[in-house]
Amino acid sequence: MNFKAVTPAIIEALQKIVAKEHVFIDAESLKKYGHDETEDLSFPPAVVVKPRTPEEIAAILQLCNREHIPLTPRGAGTGLSGGALPVYGGIVLSIERFNKILHIDERNLQATVEPGVINQVFQEAVMEKGLFYPPDPASKGSCFLGGNVAERSGGPKAVKYGTTRDYVLNLEVVLPTGEIIWTGANVLKNSTGYNLTQLMTGSEGTLGIITKIVFRLIPLPKHNLLMLVPFFSAIKACEAVSAIFRAGITPSALEFLERDAIDWALKYLDTSAISQQLLAVSQKQEVQAHLLIEVDGNDTDVLMKECETIMGVMQQFECDEILFADTAEQKNALWRMRRGVAEAVKSRSVYKEEDTVVPRAELPVLLAGVKEIGKRYGFKSVCYGHAGDGNLHVNIIKGDMSDEQWNNTLPSGIREIFQLCVKLGGTLSGEHGIGWVQKEYMDIAFTEKSRSLQKQIKLVFDPNGILNPGKIWT
Repeated sequence: MNFKAVTPAIIEALQKIVAKEHVFIDAESLKKYGHDETEDLSFPPAVVVKPRTPEEIAAILQLCNREHIPLTPRGAGTGLSGGALPVYGGIVLSIERFNKILHIDERNLQATVEPGVINQVFQEAVMEKGLFYPPDPASKGSCFLGGNVAERSGGPKAVKYGTTRDYVLNLEVVLPTGEIIWTGANVLKNSTGYNLTQLMTGSEGTLGIITKIVFRLIPLPKHNLLMLVPFFSAIKACEAVSAIFRAGITPSALEFLERDAIDWALKYLDTSAISQQLLAVSQKQEVQAHLLIEVDGNDTDVLMKECETIMGVMQQFECDEILFADTAEQKNALWRMRRGVAEAVKSRSVYKEEDTVVPRAELPVLLAGVKEIGKRYGFKSVCYGHAGDGNLHVNIIKGDMSDEQWNNTLPSGIREIFQLCVKLGGTLSGEHGIGWVQKEYMDIAFTEKSRSLQKQIKLVFDPNGILNPGKIWT
């Protein structure tokens, strides 16, 4: 792409738009905003700018369009597909100053927020009012809601409650050409024109920059029960997943962790809050996988009956002793263990994470296929994920692989994994997005015509290609 460089005149213009103290060109800032949580990739920008109003963003985008300068929007930088990497340099636009919960509408069960609000902060704010915002990515303690919308994020609760896209009613967006629009209306039903709201949700910052979000909320469930189910076979654990739903139960969370995932997490995290009984069972040598299963609702008797049904189903799949988390502290510790797997793997290895997804009944075939492909290509994988959604995170560990194998041979193995996903009725990503690192595999999921249509949509919104270039398609 023939982008222009950021000149002193451009930096001066940015300083006039947002004030000098919100424009950064120091080496430390450029390094910080040149990477996210995707592997060890780094692409320092020429300048970082932190606006506070939609009008400031509009002025910045108009400047970029006029001068043909690439601009990369950035949330908290917790992404795993390279969506916030400024791969062409230019300007990084951080939305971190857009950090206000503007209104919680208890009458209509809605909330209007800015995109820089942290997911967990928002969840806790609505919980105080007896309301519930279910999407809960593993990074919920640090990720921004704007990034969640841009990546169509999920999390453990998605199996019962849906992903981020299911809660977005309306968006205020600044287009790449500088216009500010609302994409829809603050209503639960809307059959008026094309659905621009859902088009923006999951567009990975390539079509516009979100400046306000209207979410729908639901009543907060009063109770939950959490159980840990050990299995002697990882494949059997996967087979048990769809059987739970066939028995008429929809858990509020259903997570799969193979043995290595638990081992890595326990080495990395503080396990003092987990009972010795739970630790002993999880570390039994013959145990090869676990399901972490939660049910929630307002009637504890109903929840206990659901757990009894689940326990009966699990016994058909060669499980060990099923254990319950007895206290809130134990529940939190088990969830910290589950949410900490990716961080544990990253802290101790060079790795790539693939966000595969298939219909849930095909999960055993996917897991077996990943392991077989790994044997042929010489890599080890640590697998875990949202089993109830058929969403398996495959952490590929470099280990003893040479740089040549890692850089030149491994992509063929990853391609085979994605081909298997599509063959099973799935696709490339369940919740992490495509971004920078997966775009070369898009031909597996879409025909040439489908890819062409989506590229044309990008061109309509961003005729000069200045917004988050190099992501998804180009």
